[in-house]
Amino acid sequence: MKKTIALTHPRLKPARLVDSIKHDIRKYLNRERRKALPAGMDYWTFDCRFGATEAAAEKIFTSEINAHIDAAVAQELPSFYVEILARACNHQPRDEAEEG
Repeated sequence: MKKTIALTHPRLKPARLVDSIKHDIRKYLNRERRKALPAGMDYWTFDCRFGATEAAAEKIFTSEINAHIDAAVAQELPSFYVEILARACNHQPRDEAEEG
């Protein structure tokens, strides 16, 4: 998902629009997590970027998306850019020295 999302709408109140945006992002993440994993992979991870524009977007963690959306609303930005790319990964085995 690479998308520039407007924070203004002629008919929706800002709070409802923000809820709708957050819902769409959660729905996208859940849809990607349900996809079949390639052979030998353990889980899906996401590479995320967020910013006022595509050029100004910075890397963030998936868990920080909602906080960044709230910050964009607080700054009264007219729109923001969000990029979420799914990537299949393997868990790294723990060292036995760390377990004990």
